[in-house]
Amino acid sequence: MSRSKSKRSKQPPVASPASESASREGTPTPPVEHVGPPDARGGMVGAALRMWLAAYRVEVVLFLVSFAVLASFSSQRFLRQSEAPHFVYQAKGWLEGRLDLDPEVLPNLEDWACVREVAGQKVRCEGRPRAGDRWYVSFPSFPAVVMLPFVALHGYQFNDTSFGVFVGALAVALFYALVRYLAKEGETARDRTENVGLALILAFGTLFFYASIRGEVWFSAEVMGVAFTCLYVRNAVRAHRPVLAGLFFSMATLTRTPLLFSGLFFVLEALCPGPDRLTQLRELGSQWKSALRKLGLFALGAAPLALLAAAYNVYRFGNPGEFGHRFLFNNRVNVDIDRWGLFNLAYLQRNLEAAFLKLPSLSSNPLRLGYDPHGLSLLLTLPLLVFLVVPKLRPRLHWPLWLTVAVTALPGLFYQNTGYMQFGFRFSIDYTPYLLLLFAIGGWSLRNRAVLAAVALGVLVNFWGAVAFRGFTEYVRHW
Repeated sequence: MSRSKSKRSKQPPVASPASESASREGTPTPPVEHVGPPDARGGMVGAALRMWLAAYRVEVVLFLVSFAVLASFSSQRFLRQSEAPHFVYQAKGWLEGRLDLDPEVLPNLEDWACVREVAGQKVRCEGRPRAGDRWYVSFPSFPAVVMLPFVALHGYQFNDTSFGVFVGALAVALFYALVRYLAKEGETARDRTENVGLALILAFGTLFFYASIRGEVWFSAEVMGVAFTCLYVRNAVRAHRPVLAGLFFSMATLTRTPLLFSGLFFVLEALCPGPDRLTQLRELGSQWKSALRKLGLFALGAAPLALLAAAYNVYRFGNPGEFGHRFLFNNRVNVDIDRWGLFNLAYLQRNLEAAFLKLPSLSSNPLRLGYDPHGLSLLLTLPLLVFLVVPKLRPRLHWPLWLTVAVTALPGLFYQNTGYMQFGFRFSIDYTPYLLLLFAIGGWSLRNRAVLAAVALGVLVNFWGAVAFRGFTEYVRHW
């Protein structure tokens, strides 16, 4: 055993390549430094971040560009809270441990719900406010949930305008992620350049443009609804992620109630994704378990928020489906609501006019181009509609998207309010993502001259809207 150790000790040490190179060059070998192991956690986080940025670099660039442009057009509004920060006040009320609002701190009396107890019944406040009246936000409340952590930091002063710009830029990036996913799945034949173009059309070639730069309760909800719609559709395609689809669907619905009807998209994708839908519907009798499982998981994802919202509405207004518009305080629409209700055929004509027939006005002395605050034709604010009527292709998603547009748009056409005050028919923002998806799958190239002309017209009109629209903020602050 001692001989074995002796033989091993006589073996020359193995030189490293570096030391051999140093010996050949006649330089001494530097001493080896013993460096401790790197921070594995920091290295993993950095590597993960680099991988994420590499995978989503286009989305990041779109977000940054959209944010910069929207913030620029928001101008001085960007630095101030809007005059209709209803969701900020709702979030602050929750943080103070109350489900109603303190009437002493309300910034104005515009579009708030006021509930009065009369003989044990909840009724709308009439006349002068009384000490026992309960005040609430008269809109679906999920935007206040999103704002909650920021209101916890900034209180009643939280800037809903800059937050709306942030959400708008995020929605643009999410829409690009959606159309990129559809291209990857073979639902569209669009390349990256055209998908970027579609996202930029949403940002600056639709009514989404002016709604994103204002803050204010009415427009903040529209913009946030677009963001949740993108997340919902991304998970609803082929019903491949039913729980997440249900979750984002509930978020969208509790931001904008008309988006409740967009649930049809998931139902169609779960029951009959196509292309042979009639055969799939006939076979449901024998293959109902798979479809029922998807619908059940979708309902499971949507249920938690839906149940909380229903309980909140019962507490406030005595009805799980009431969000507050029947209790609007001292509002011009109360006469119509009392006569015909929130939805009625009597409202159809004026809503159709606001959506399709209202045109700009031109005065000569002085020369001025004006708009009707009740609405402006969608053929001007979204000229790409023309190409949806005559698509070159009708792929698998053609009818599901059209049916979703129809059921989401119809409630707004029978609603008691056209959306006044607005630039264009703002309720169309709810289904604008679906309209742009119809264009994406319809086969018309964005390089086509007629398409480019329509896009240019849309951008020009919506640029005008972003610059010229005067709403509640301007009338109050005289900006």
